[in-house]
Amino acid sequence: MREEILAYGHPNITAKHRSTMQLTKETDISVRADCIIGVRANKSVYDMSDPLKTHLLEGGEVEISLTVNSLSFSLRARGDSRLVFSNKLDSVIRRSKYVDDRTLAVEATAAAKDIPRDLVKELRDPRTVLIVEILF
Repeated sequence: MREEILAYGHPNITAKHRSTMQLTKETDISVRADCIIGVRANKSVYDMSDPLKTHLLEGGEVEISLTVNSLSFSLRARGDSRLVFSNKLDSVIRRSKYVDDRTLAVEATAAAKDIPRDLVKELRDPRTVLIVEILF
């Protein structure tokens, strides 16, 4: 199955965080938000489909692809029975097993800092559309 999230670039995206990557519905971020890879997202963890939530609550694995224009980057992560999917603004993918109301998946094979810098450069343009595809 497949879930898709659309988000946009922002001039303050640095994607330097070592353990997480985040999408937000917020329209503005500061340069200190070094885990954010997309703003104005059309979904948060709260908005994910029931089949994806069920899969993740059962500890299922997901493949996540980030696509911007002709550039793409993929990673894997897994769910956890402690996920709550209640945050209405954000979705966070984590390398660790930490879970809070924003967590979408844990034990990810990559974080924001691992995204290729040419893709991050594209994400600094507010006109850039980021397509996040989650296969499960």
